[in-house]
Amino acid sequence: MDFIFMLTRDDQTIEDCVELYDTIRALPLKHVGFKDVGVAPEVLKRLHGKLKQDGRTTYMEVVSTSEESCLRSVRIGAELGVDCLLGGTQIDLILPLLKGSRTGYYPFPGIPVGHPTKLGGSPQRVAADTKNAVAKGCAGVDLLAYRATEADPLDLIRAARGATERPVIVAGSINSPQRIRDIAAAGADLFTIGTAALDGSFHPRQGLLTNQLKRILEACAA
Repeated sequence: MDFIFMLTRDDQTIEDCVELYDTIRALPLKHVGFKDVGVAPEVLKRLHGKLKQDGRTTYMEVVSTSEESCLRSVRIGAELGVDCLLGGTQIDLILPLLKGSRTGYYPFPGIPVGHPTKLGGSPQRVAADTKNAVAKGCAGVDLLAYRATEADPLDLIRAARGATERPVIVAGSINSPQRIRDIAAAGADLFTIGTAALDGSFHPRQGLLTNQLKRILEACAA
């Protein structure tokens, strides 16, 4: 089990993401990401450049709500050259924009609504969407399991896992070692974590972000 540290809070990239990243560069983080909203593209370019300089796998999660804004964000991700693009549901429109690039696409299965995003849909719907995404050439799926409004989060993870051997990323609301154990047992490959590290709620007795990330790394190794 491993995680993607997201330089985000409340579904937006934090304004001082570049400066904050500089404070944790020494940690053995393999995966680091950001959202498509919250800061200007120029800031994302600076951040992405540092991430690649340090050998990280990079992720951008699209949380734009309209089709037009979503596709605009996809183009930004493609221009940045992110390794993985997460989110969105417009597979037939997004994949052509990534053609010829090395960017893998991981759409949302189910029915994402609003911002911050909630997830509607049954396990059957998530399984069907996952199968469809993989059949069309997606690298895996980005599952908002703990944002679910209609189903048990772990049932959704099991449904996605049963539908593909490609990576299942669980995004949002992973805030404790127990939850990490739960999603690992259900079949998740990776998870995203941002707010729980930034606000210190993953390990409430320690305040430094560096220590929060060390505890998350330990929980993943366990």
